[in-house]
Amino acid sequence: MSLIHPTALVDPGAELDSSVSVGPYTIIGPHVRIGAGTTVGPHCVIEGHTTIGQDNRIFQFCSLGAVPQDKKYANEPCELVLGDRNTVREFCTFNIGTPQDQGVTRVGHDNWIMAYVHLAHDCVVGNQTIFANNTQLAGHVQVGDWVILGGFTVVHQFVRIGAHAMTAMCSLLFADLPPFVMCQGQPAAARSMNFEGLRRRGFSPERISAVKAMHKALYRDDLTLAQSQEAIGLLTARYPEASADVDMMLDFLAQTPAQRGIVR
Repeated sequence: MSLIHPTALVDPGAELDSSVSVGPYTIIGPHVRIGAGTTVGPHCVIEGHTTIGQDNRIFQFCSLGAVPQDKKYANEPCELVLGDRNTVREFCTFNIGTPQDQGVTRVGHDNWIMAYVHLAHDCVVGNQTIFANNTQLAGHVQVGDWVILGGFTVVHQFVRIGAHAMTAMCSLLFADLPPFVMCQGQPAAARSMNFEGLRRRGFSPERISAVKAMHKALYRDDLTLAQSQEAIGLLTARYPEASADVDMMLDFLAQTPAQRGIVR
């Protein structure tokens, strides 16, 4: 029995694994590739140079691979790449990339993306993230692994969000959000670190203590960003088990443009 509904329009040039199911009235374009076990609901449009991995679940009324909302875009063959085991709920819109960046909008694996989420051109999303309803990412935003974005979070273009960070509902980000930091507000302000999330992910007490020390250096000790980086760099000697966490924080801060800064 065919897994493609008879009312779906699948271009002959599209490459779909034989186990892919496609719901009624869905349209799939000629440059689309979809891996094994993925299900696509009814009334979806998947177009452009879009590659979708295995075991994804794409709900009804999604638009994936449309051209970017960028006036500079001139029909270049840019891409959207979606990894494996992602859940994409209703009315999500993911655009392809642009030549002004890497030309690819990329989503990793095991992400839980709720309804009405928008990923603009050239966004890069890691693995194991949760985007609550109506999260909106402007162009060129980068989101690390294990990030949780509360409902109605809005992220300005080019902003970066570090791994394990979290936003409260209706947060507005104009600056980079460092790893582990929880923020809230319009514009967003740092409130704490995501300690409960780290415990649930198996962080040891020593690693959590190192994250607490990084929070103190960034937000409690009245230091400049450069001074905070220096203090954080000394934590490896005190918390050797957390050396990778310290390095991740330092790498993130080193790449933060001075004109944008971090969420304070």
